[in-house]
Amino acid sequence: MLKRAKEVLSIEAKAITLMARRLDRQFEAAVELIAKCSGRVIICGMGKSGIVARKIAATLSSTGTPSIFLHSAEAVHGDLGQVTAKDTVIIISQSGETEETLRLLPLVRKIGAKIIVMTGNLKSTLARHGDLILNIGVNAEGCPLGLAPMASTTVSMALGDALAACLIDRKKFKKEDFAMYHPGGSLGRRLLLKVEDIMRSESSLALVAATTKVKDVLWSITKARCGCACVVDGKHKLLGIFTDGDLRRHLETDSSVLGRKVADVMTKNPSSIGKDKLAAQAFDLLKTKKIDELPVVDRSGRVVGLLDVQDLLKAGLV
Repeated sequence: MLKRAKEVLSIEAKAITLMARRLDRQFEAAVELIAKCSGRVIICGMGKSGIVARKIAATLSSTGTPSIFLHSAEAVHGDLGQVTAKDTVIIISQSGETEETLRLLPLVRKIGAKIIVMTGNLKSTLARHGDLILNIGVNAEGCPLGLAPMASTTVSMALGDALAACLIDRKKFKKEDFAMYHPGGSLGRRLLLKVEDIMRSESSLALVAATTKVKDVLWSITKARCGCACVVDGKHKLLGIFTDGDLRRHLETDSSVLGRKVADVMTKNPSSIGKDKLAAQAFDLLKTKKIDELPVVDRSGRVVGLLDVQDLLKAGLV
């Protein structure tokens, strides 16, 4: 069993290596054609090639190249209306003679879209009618019966990834661009979510004056249902922070701490963050400083919110 598995993996690995070696100007031209396409990339295929085409379309779309999958058989029953002269059509067929795929050729030509052919048969009908030809031929499939496409679909998918990677470079596509197309994913949250999106507003904070007694500060913390109080001046500028941890530490050495002014026991010049910063930056700061609360301030140093590690947990950043 292991021998067969290793044999299949070896065949597919060699097929990709072979394709990498034979990449030529046709591939470069394909990247340029797609990069300059003012419409969409339409990727067609039947059977296993259709599944590969759907995956390539998804990868291109998520990396800044608008793309859709078009089933070759459905195309000739109305779906061809999705194709315009501004589009670039990629047709995948290992044999280059798939009947449903060949029926697309004159229709796509009539519409005026450019055609990139991915095939393993460079002498096929499909290859003869493409504007650009990308060779996905393999020496062996890996299937013990010699019937199911294996290495050829792996090669096709890998070539699609190579196109996508080159287009990322060509279009100068950035992480922030990727995040915009993946707002629901962890990367999207890290790159798009800002502190102001998840911080506790000023009305939900424990803001106290420097002269406030510690026992009254505790009441403010309890009322606000947070783990700390921000100590501020008359203009709400941050002076310090007093946390549950600060209280426990001072109680160990000073039984009269509840009657003292919070200014005497607070942490002065605490870490803080601007509301326009990324939530991911706030998380890194909390982790680096080994703290659980982070005051949020505006450019003048005025407290406008608070970020607790629990807020980051709810946002899915921890």
